[in-house]
Amino acid sequence: MDRTRANRTGEMEIFATAIEQGSFSAAARLLGLSPSAVSRIVSAIEARLGVRLLLRSTRALALTAEGEAYLRAARRILSDLGDAEQAIADQGAPRGRLRVSAAQAHGRLAIVPLIGEFVALYPHILVDISLADRIVDVAGGQADVAIRFGPLADSPLTARKLGENRRIIVAAPAYLERHGTPRVPEDLHAHNCLNFNFRRAEPVWPFRDGARDYALAVQGNIEANNGETLGQLAAMGVGIARVGTFGVAEELARGALIPILEDYNPGDVEAVHAVFAGGANTPARVRVFVDFLAERLTRTG
Repeated sequence: MDRTRANRTGEMEIFATAIEQGSFSAAARLLGLSPSAVSRIVSAIEARLGVRLLLRSTRALALTAEGEAYLRAARRILSDLGDAEQAIADQGAPRGRLRVSAAQAHGRLAIVPLIGEFVALYPHILVDISLADRIVDVAGGQADVAIRFGPLADSPLTARKLGENRRIIVAAPAYLERHGTPRVPEDLHAHNCLNFNFRRAEPVWPFRDGARDYALAVQGNIEANNGETLGQLAAMGVGIARVGTFGVAEELARGALIPILEDYNPGDVEAVHAVFAGGANTPARVRVFVDFLAERLTRTG
């Protein structure tokens, strides 16, 4: 095989690194080469192609139009090569960086406690987990796996159900002693109902009275973006909250919160899914992580 052709991916990597670093000397330090070696390689590429790729100055490197086209092609080829090598490596022991996105409360309480066991099972996987109460773009490459609550929007992504989160209405015993215990949903009009500050156009809670389902408008003086905060405030006796059971399991167990109006609960649950880019080319590290979550969370749910 032509030795020049065999070395082209290495030349592309050096060229791309020089542009990313902004100078031959910075690229040389990163790659363990001399600045003159980097300059010679770039000049060799230009000589082979018969075009100028860079406008060199003492301060910076500027790409010509041909240089921009070559850089785009080089980055695409290097990315494809990396993906191909990773796919082959994944046929053995799953390995590589796994980017996971989860909501703050659910991630802290349900996902993070499982990470230690997962990396012990798969020591070649680097778990990169981010907890935030926002929706990340999995299709756009912001995460490999995202944990989502509630109805899912139509998308080309694959969703694997991990369980369900039952929602209940809770209050602290001290609050109920001061303000009385609601016996029917309409009694909530006389109470401070803590609510979420997203998703709903109106602050309404769902109820079922016999065969009739209906939504009741409630009011309060505090709103928050997550159930853990609302549960904490309710446990402090500030008001009544409608939250997922996973976020207040500890408070329920020790009696800091008690469920109310359960006879009117309409079976209020939301599904929990792992969302990822599926298909035949799904990396093994993604598949084993989703399988692991489904098995552990179903077992404990």
